[in-house]
Amino acid sequence: MTTTTTPPSGESAHSGLTLDSLRKRRSDDLFGQSFQGLLLLAVAIAGAMVLAVLISVLIDSADILGSRFWSFLTNASSSDPAVAGVAQGIRGTVIIAAMVTFLAFPIGIGAAVYLEEYASDNPFTRLIEVTVRNLAGVPSIVYGLLGLAIFVQSLRGITGGSSVISAGITLSILVLPIVIITASEAIRAVPSALREGAYGLGATQWEVIRTQVLPAALPGILTGAVLSIARALGEAAPLLVIGAAPFYSTGVKSQLEQLQGAFTALPMNVATFAKLPADTWAGHAAAASVVVLILVFVINLVAIIARARISKKLGR
Repeated sequence: MTTTTTPPSGESAHSGLTLDSLRKRRSDDLFGQSFQGLLLLAVAIAGAMVLAVLISVLIDSADILGSRFWSFLTNASSSDPAVAGVAQGIRGTVIIAAMVTFLAFPIGIGAAVYLEEYASDNPFTRLIEVTVRNLAGVPSIVYGLLGLAIFVQSLRGITGGSSVISAGITLSILVLPIVIITASEAIRAVPSALREGAYGLGATQWEVIRTQVLPAALPGILTGAVLSIARALGEAAPLLVIGAAPFYSTGVKSQLEQLQGAFTALPMNVATFAKLPADTWAGHAAAASVVVLILVFVINLVAIIARARISKKLGR
């Protein structure tokens, strides 16, 4: 007589549950690997597209940058392709970037601090947040029309009309929603334990924000600042609407007169060169694009170094 031993019912159920769990985990892992492969494919496609654009621009600009790179950077705008440069475009772009830095960033970060730390959660606050997010998706030419109506026409006596002041304020308004959104997300990501610990030591709300929240959120805020400046430096549509000049001469003017007078910027240089006959101006638009890329890269590099130092100082 043979005796068969059957495992206890609990053990049998446990073994079945384990096998089912292993099968499910293997299935989940298969889906995870497939999703990871799709993500890598998306990154590869995006990288290939960027690389293709970069190679095309470098090839088209090789003649200009190889033969007269320095003169192309230092020469003023001209209708003669042999001497035309982007010095005034670089000057206008740097001024616009400075105006965006000193106008959009304090206002945007202040608005983000108020929305995240002071404002209560009510329908009015939620309406403001939705409005800000919608404004971030408005086409840039709409901001150009706004700048034309207000800063070029209505406030001509202050801005000088079609001037770099009007362009700087308009582009500051354009990137303001992006600054508010990125700063709000960075502040929201700060752990609540930092706030609670500071409140437990008797700090006021402003002291908590100044000594704990803002330093911890600063790397994320800097990331938003880089994105904002990069967008502002690459926008040509608002400049065209405001009235940036393709070619102009500054003459002998004071600094204020130059700020209120005719202006241009690197995106305007690119657009102007691209519209001219390709047989004589073929490499100028590509060379100006390379200068824009270099300028944006330098700004990104400065922001990345600053963010790394701040993160290292905070021990993150």
